[in-house]
Amino acid sequence: MLAALSRSSWLRLSLAALLATVLSGCGYNEIQSRDEAVKAAWSEVLNQYQRRNDLIPNIVNTVKGEANFEQETLTRVVEARAKATSIQATPELVNDPAALQRFQQAQGEVSSALSRLLLVVENYPNLKANAGFQDLRTQLEGTENRIGIARNRFIKATQDYNVFVRQFPQNLTAMVFGYKERPQFAVENEKAIATPPTVDLGTKK
Repeated sequence: MLAALSRSSWLRLSLAALLATVLSGCGYNEIQSRDEAVKAAWSEVLNQYQRRNDLIPNIVNTVKGEANFEQETLTRVVEARAKATSIQATPELVNDPAALQRFQQAQGEVSSALSRLLLVVENYPNLKANAGFQDLRTQLEGTENRIGIARNRFIKATQDYNVFVRQFPQNLTAMVFGYKERPQFAVENEKAIATPPTVDLGTKK
């Protein structure tokens, strides 16, 4: 009986080793690794966008203290943030092309509204000299840089994953285990959305 058990155990171990070799050879492990890289990169994108969303109320409250500040500009920032935060940014969102596009559109509108606000601020010397506002502005600029870096890493991770799952033989493995190409973040589209409107800095409104 012990011999039988030993043979049975040996058979199971052999099959497990064979399965691991086959899966590794057909790209399964690498697909897993690249899939996790995409998830991690997306998580960082969300973290940086959340950091920006957290800064906006403080920026708006500081600007509100300036007499006669352009109300339309503040309203646009508040509304854009509300729209962006209304989208549930779950890890699964990155697998839905339509949802990802809506998320990107909303974040682009936040970028546009903030860009306009910073342009309009140039008409208000008191705000420009306000140490609290300048600190928030510095934090915002740093966050925008981090958003760009995180977004580019996500784009690269997604590109690497998509190319890999299209190649043979791992495309067969991806099909068997249900791994599909992921939707991509269109940076050029967001740049167009985020382009701020022209503001006449020579006239205080």
